[in-house]
Amino acid sequence: MFKTVLFPIDRSREAQEAAQAVVNVVKTYNSRLVLLSVVEKPTEGQETRPPEAMMSPEAVAQLLVSAQNMFSEQGIESETIEREGQPPFVICDVADELNADLIVMGCRGIGLTEEGGTDSVTYRVINLSPCPVLIVP
Repeated sequence: MFKTVLFPIDRSREAQEAAQAVVNVVKTYNSRLVLLSVVEKPTEGQETRPPEAMMSPEAVAQLLVSAQNMFSEQGIESETIEREGQPPFVICDVADELNADLIVMGCRGIGLTEEGGTDSVTYRVINLSPCPVLIVP
């Protein structure tokens, strides 16, 4: 049912908590797991990135290696993809490129703003995704 699972990760607590759901789905369906992390570019008109953003390719590469090792300890092989851009659009583009069957995400990422959930990466992915999205609270 879920042949390819895309797990976009960042440094948020919610992404870390969603990892157990990813383990369960991948083991249950014997899925291919693809880990994605995005080097965030400032949006137009934004002079600097938010301090918690994934700012450097090095930080993203280190995060991907750590995540891959964590899944490996669970007996799960994974592939990694690193991209640059605005996370919600990159996540949906990669899901489309991979023909992913499922995206698994935490309920909030580091992109959630004080103005509310409509600006969150998760909210945007839900609305743009080419496949089902499992949101882990």
